[in-house]
Amino acid sequence: MLNVLPPTVVSMRTRDGIRLDADVYYPDADGEFPVLLMRQPYGRSIASTVVYAHPTWYAAQGYIVVIQDTRGRGTSEGEFSLFGHEVEDGEDTVNWVSQLSRSTGVVGMYGFSYQGMTQLYAASAKPSALKAIAPAMVGYDLYHDWAYENGAFCYQQSLGWAIQLAAETARRKGDESAYKRLYAAARIPLQDPVNVRSLLLEELAPDSFYHDWIAHPTPDEYWQNLKPNLQDVDLPMLHVGGWFDIYLRGTMRLYREMAERTQPQHLYVGPWAHLPWSRRVGAIDFGAAANHDIDRIQIRWFDHFLKGKDTGLLDEPPVHCFEMFGDRWRSFPEYPTTNPQLLYLTSTGLASLSETEGQLVEQIPDRSLELLVHDPWRPVPALGGHATFPAGSFDRSSLDGRSDILTYTSEPLSADLHLAGEVVLEVDCVADAASFDLCAVLSDVHSIGIFNITQGYARFDLSSSPLRIPLQPTCARIAAGHALRLSLSAACSPAYAVNAGTGDAPRDSRLIEARVITLRIGGAGRSFLELPVAP
Repeated sequence: MLNVLPPTVVSMRTRDGIRLDADVYYPDADGEFPVLLMRQPYGRSIASTVVYAHPTWYAAQGYIVVIQDTRGRGTSEGEFSLFGHEVEDGEDTVNWVSQLSRSTGVVGMYGFSYQGMTQLYAASAKPSALKAIAPAMVGYDLYHDWAYENGAFCYQQSLGWAIQLAAETARRKGDESAYKRLYAAARIPLQDPVNVRSLLLEELAPDSFYHDWIAHPTPDEYWQNLKPNLQDVDLPMLHVGGWFDIYLRGTMRLYREMAERTQPQHLYVGPWAHLPWSRRVGAIDFGAAANHDIDRIQIRWFDHFLKGKDTGLLDEPPVHCFEMFGDRWRSFPEYPTTNPQLLYLTSTGLASLSETEGQLVEQIPDRSLELLVHDPWRPVPALGGHATFPAGSFDRSSLDGRSDILTYTSEPLSADLHLAGEVVLEVDCVADAASFDLCAVLSDVHSIGIFNITQGYARFDLSSSPLRIPLQPTCARIAAGHALRLSLSAACSPAYAVNAGTGDAPRDSRLIEARVITLRIGGAGRSFLELPVAP
């Protein structure tokens, strides 16, 4: 490792004259070096150290590291507009850093979440100096992968993030009163589980993206204009995700799209939430192998494509998945394509009252009929998974005892079951309301508890049945002697806005109008889980 000089603040001007500020870290050594660039909106000093090594570490590996405040953030000039300037500003920045003193002229980008998205926007402009990127935990399609999940608004995460960004705007303006009110709002429970409007944001941040997000509850032109256009981009990408990350759908969508038409694309998915990336996620310790090594993996990636070193990357399988409850990494030649196994839902009609009355079976059952009653006064609370905080795997034993949750449990397994891919629930379901939600959670049942593996959530208007709900992709081992459990409910609050049942969009729903909803779930052979069984 090389010694590193103290960072210097260096500024550039965008094509429209806006000053953007950056911290630049140089190795304390002679010669020229490739550039690693991160563009982020949280104040450049943090430099994504919530998940990555400090920029000094990266510079010590023989790189010029540039951490830049995006437009209207940190000390950079201009007005912040969510993803509004990232294509042009990203292209200008890549061209600028490629010309820094002692730069070899080649650039790579890294970063997660918003910092992952800035890579995609910059890449969409196809600057010639940009040779490789490493987008982690990205909501590639902002509607489907970030703001909404199967038509349901991701309430808690979206509002919390909007408040955080609004607070940063207030800090930049020196508005202490607004900052304190927003800071406090980020730390108290949501006041209205049904209506997603925020009077506080309407007052203090009328230009927040949040208002647009809830005003566009369907994937219309607004969302299409926000999606990075990578149609003609041919660039090596290192994709990083987490099984309990709310943006995993985006990571997988991006990887699949790019891997279908351009190589090389590599994918690493650990047992992590959005942050931190550690061995313990929720109530489960996944062992020493789950401690992330993404920093070293990224250096191998950039050494290969920016320095021309043969790091052996192209001799390895491109897909690396951590197998939860197997506590190991598994490698695959492609995103797991597996032999689907079907488990059918069957019950006595009492699956909401006892964990022994609903079953998952391999043979098509003769009958399966359940009534599930959702009461908006006491909606089923979120517990772990990917869409709430804290995320991860928790013991659901007491939660599954609620009478507004249906449970279907398999017999104990005679051999280990390995899952790798996307779990899908198809369910015959109708409701006595204009609109309703369904939450599906798949868990590992064993002697010490019932621990969630993956879950999915969807909003439905009156439509034909059966309904299809994709759960979060996963990779897990269910040990012999354990069982699988599917838990079904009509809410997961506050992760998602509670469906009032009126058919109104979340921003137009009223808590006082929220109604009790009765769902009829059944249909012999028409309700089943599709499991991605791996060798």
